[in-house]
Amino acid sequence: MSEELDLIGWRRAVSELYAAVRAEDDPERGHARWRRGRDELFRSHPQSPLPPGDPLRATGLPYWPYDPALRFDLPLLPAGQVLSLSVPTSDGVIPMDRVGCLRLPPPLDAVIDVWWLRQYAGGLLLPLRTAKGADLGGRDGRLVVDLNFLYHPSCRYSDEWVCPLAPPGNTISAPVAAGERL
Repeated sequence: MSEELDLIGWRRAVSELYAAVRAEDDPERGHARWRRGRDELFRSHPQSPLPPGDPLRATGLPYWPYDPALRFDLPLLPAGQVLSLSVPTSDGVIPMDRVGCLRLPPPLDAVIDVWWLRQYAGGLLLPLRTAKGADLGGRDGRLVVDLNFLYHPSCRYSDEWVCPLAPPGNTISAPVAAGERL
């Protein structure tokens, strides 16, 4: 049961971290808070995907410098054709439905699918290739998307985790120098 309680603790800490980031008035300061919080979780939490002795526990994860031009407040556009997926992960299979899409402006010039996780407590998912994004809020049919918060899933750091690849509608062909730098 200890491992399950550790996982609950990890999820709670991540949720609290995003709440603190959303409460921050300045996005760059919020990003700095997020980095410090992630580094602390990866350094010391029992559910850290970093193996004991990994040098990243001491140095912290490498990130690209914050770029305010990669933060967007975008309307959630209709999904078009209904699409449902069941994606295998370390936690089992997660069913998800495409609920809309976002149009990223030039120079990215991409349309990215937004997914609803059909699991307990649900949630939106905006995966990009093998990176994930953060819950930065939004209102009135809009979402805040800040590519500076892109991060790799746990499988990037440890073979103990199984992480799904992003669906085909979740790629950006333009280079994105943002988020974790691995």
